[in-house]
Amino acid sequence: FYRRKVCRFCTDKEMVVDYKDVKMLRNFVTERGKIIPKRIYGTCATHQREVTEAIKRARHLAWIPYAGSIPY
Repeated sequence: FYRRKVCRFCTDKEMVVDYKDVKMLRNFVTERGKIIPKRIYGTCATHQREVTEAIKRARHLAWIPYAGSIPY
């Protein structure tokens, strides 16, 4: 028995997915730079598509790296 995951954007209507909000988008990306899937994080399909698009736009503008931190 486990608790059903709930989309945080559906419950909190004031939260908006925006590619300029880098702090919020960092929660949806792993240390390696991969986008966390909706089955793990619990977002609904609509908001997961918005999050993915926002992360890709932020990566294109170099606000979020494509890969994680590279150790030298």
